[in-house]
Amino acid sequence: MAHRPRLLITLGDVAGIGPEIVAKAWVALQDICKPIVVGDVEWVERGTKFTDHSLIVKPVESVAAARPSPQVIPVVQATQADLRNVKPGQLSAAAGQAAYDFLCAAIDAVLAKQADGIVTLPLNKEGLHAAGIKQPGHTEILAERTGVKEFGMMLYAPPVKPLKNAIGVVHVTLHMRLRDVFTHITTDAVHEKIRLLDGVMTKLLPPPQTWQAANRPRLAVAALNPHASDGGIFGDEEARILAPAVERARDEGIDVTGPIPSDAVFVRARNGEFDGVVAMIHDHGHIALKLMAGLAAVNVTLGLPIVRTSVAHGTAYDIASQGKAREQSLLEAAHVAALLAQS
Repeated sequence: MAHRPRLLITLGDVAGIGPEIVAKAWVALQDICKPIVVGDVEWVERGTKFTDHSLIVKPVESVAAARPSPQVIPVVQATQADLRNVKPGQLSAAAGQAAYDFLCAAIDAVLAKQADGIVTLPLNKEGLHAAGIKQPGHTEILAERTGVKEFGMMLYAPPVKPLKNAIGVVHVTLHMRLRDVFTHITTDAVHEKIRLLDGVMTKLLPPPQTWQAANRPRLAVAALNPHASDGGIFGDEEARILAPAVERARDEGIDVTGPIPSDAVFVRARNGEFDGVVAMIHDHGHIALKLMAGLAAVNVTLGLPIVRTSVAHGTAYDIASQGKAREQSLLEAAHVAALLAQS
């Protein structure tokens, strides 16, 4: 990229694969951004043993003091949690607290205009809970600390096989029990997510051709019930909640269709008919996109005053500190964050 934005990479749960992924991706990251790690110096050093590159981990007092290079990993020490007894692959309250501290420090730095965006490595939700953190994950922490009320999680995939084009999937409900989702699926909530998806996909689509009047994303709303309720046989949410949200968005000029049965809408999106899908629940969107995109998938938080992307995988305790982790999702997440920061 001609202009490489400054991106803060939060280390996430140090007992997971985050330290290894940072080290493996470091040299390639230089072509995408100016990366700075917000984490723990000792754990980043542990990660460097899993790469063939000669890397120097350099503690820095602030983001402003960081000077990243292919050989130097600048690390802002962003927690006072005692991580000496944390063991790779094991749940730890200390690691949960540290992951929270890393994220908060990065948010504050970007809000202060010290960097252009955040790329997060995975944390463990049980670790957060063990540390007494009430929010269930990255998305909710980001929304609370930046003071936003309308936000969403989008999984984004570039046009990798079998996808005909890039696809973004945003979720109306996220980290909650399945029995609770029905009270949170409202016309206003669905409409909000349609608007958020339209806004971000407008930035991520290729520039419009000269013959196009606008670069408008083609969106679809996935149904909640099987077969989109088959005309009311399996419920009335499609007619009562989802269809009014679609009509409201269409009246605002958004190119959106639906509700469409979930088992059909993702096939049509894969074949190039849609640029984005609004899914009603976490697993509807996550399962479909991860099956199609694998490690190319990227997590993007919508509605924030700052740019935040993330890898689309977890801490992978089962392979932590074994040299088996792959860095592709981190590189994809950095690429998307750079695009959003530039736009």
